[in-house]
Amino acid sequence: MKRRTRITYSDSQKAEMWDRWQRGESLKSIGRLFDRSSSSIYGILSVTGGIRPPLRSRSKLALTLTEREEISRGLALGNSLRLIAAQLGRSPSTISREVNRNGGYDNYRAALADQAAWSRALRPKPCKLARRPALCRTVAEKLRLLWSPQQITGWLKREFPGEEHNHVSHETIYRSLYVQARGVLKKELLQHLRTKRTIRRSKTASLKDDGLGKITNTVSISERPASAEDRAVPGHWEGDLIAGSNGSHIATLVERHTRYVMLVKVEKKDTETVINALIKQAHKLPRELYKSLTWDRGKEMADHRRFSLATDIDVYFCDPKSPWQRGSNENTNGLLRQYFPKGTDLSIHSQTKLNAVARQLNERPRKTLGFETPADRLNACVASTG
Repeated sequence: MKRRTRITYSDSQKAEMWDRWQRGESLKSIGRLFDRSSSSIYGILSVTGGIRPPLRSRSKLALTLTEREEISRGLALGNSLRLIAAQLGRSPSTISREVNRNGGYDNYRAALADQAAWSRALRPKPCKLARRPALCRTVAEKLRLLWSPQQITGWLKREFPGEEHNHVSHETIYRSLYVQARGVLKKELLQHLRTKRTIRRSKTASLKDDGLGKITNTVSISERPASAEDRAVPGHWEGDLIAGSNGSHIATLVERHTRYVMLVKVEKKDTETVINALIKQAHKLPRELYKSLTWDRGKEMADHRRFSLATDIDVYFCDPKSPWQRGSNENTNGLLRQYFPKGTDLSIHSQTKLNAVARQLNERPRKTLGFETPADRLNACVASTG
């Protein structure tokens, strides 16, 4: 078999890779453009952890190649450094340093000096986490608790108001994780992020296209009360099932106003089993905190009328193929995959385990709540209704 020749990518080709990667294209798709495998593209993008390196630019104060060529010509003519500096409108000390660090009077060459200056300028400033070890340890500790970088950033601002030295942006945390050349946060901490990718990926949308069944007597989400739609009051929930291997499932419930999470163990996916589990869970909450439930059109909710009769809770259904209409629930399901990875058997987890996971999620600060926790919000609602 004829071996494929090694390819050296040009700057414009690398720019095309980054453009496509940032638009959400896969490594395989980008590779096809260059008639190369995905691993070839991965080798380029992984150097900076999937984070596009910033375009380099010269400082306006730095000598230009044209000025260096003038210095070279002046030296060849035997002009003094002061005369050359005056002709360029530069300080004599600037010209002296330039010549001395690049070969001296006899060996100064403009092109070589310009390239050397460009190379010397590549001195990345140490990031904030590298300069503040205590802050770095705090960030690492929260990552191990499965907090996201945004949650850590918001929590630091609330915990240390006005103390800029104790604040760090979520982007700095991501870059310290994915760009290992920084040498700040250990690469092992990547496993504590929700997605355990080795390089950072652009956000892309996906739609569930299966598992949708025909359900009768449904009430559309368009008829849901305005109070539920604008999250003005507590008591309106979104629900779904997450799937595991061997036909195992967990029911997930998220309250729209507080983002409070409840997890329910279900033995099977049939509608009788799921409805019985949801009825039992609903009876654990005060009536004021459970007024409606919004679900997708999965067949597990075929017996939704029995649920409403048993609980006095209205059930609304999303439009087909519209998971964004249950945005809070979809986001929570993504968070739960840190605890319950795809392809694992969910039936091995007890209700006690599910409660512990829900409690951990409910005690994590949320950006959408101004970095309060769902537990704090729900407790405030309980106090106000009491």
